[in-house]
Amino acid sequence: QVQPVESGGGLVQPGGALRLSCAASGFPTNDVTWFRQAPGKQREVIATITKRHVTDYIDDVKDRFTVSRDNAKNTVYLHMYNLKPEDTAVYYCKPLTWATWGRGTQVTVSS
Repeated sequence: QVQPVESGGGLVQPGGALRLSCAASGFPTNDVTWFRQAPGKQREVIATITKRHVTDYIDDVKDRFTVSRDNAKNTVYLHMYNLKPEDTAVYYCKPLTWATWGRGTQVTVSS
């Protein structure tokens, strides 16, 4: 099965912004979900974008994160604003129906 490839993570100060990308062939025909796993915690769903660009977010990020997609590029994006230290985690994305995870991309929010 195709493995998603996440990128765009890094070190950012509190209040900063990042844009994560996630690419895989097959994305255009799937709803795609973003997840994150913070140190010592379980992986959690944070946002989803459907094939028709309908989005949904958990309460913790819905006023700060935006999901978008470019089907021509087989890519889904996670735009993150006003980042907080508690957003520090490894971020992943994939359709819920896929078994294969990508390697994720590390986001660290720290001054």
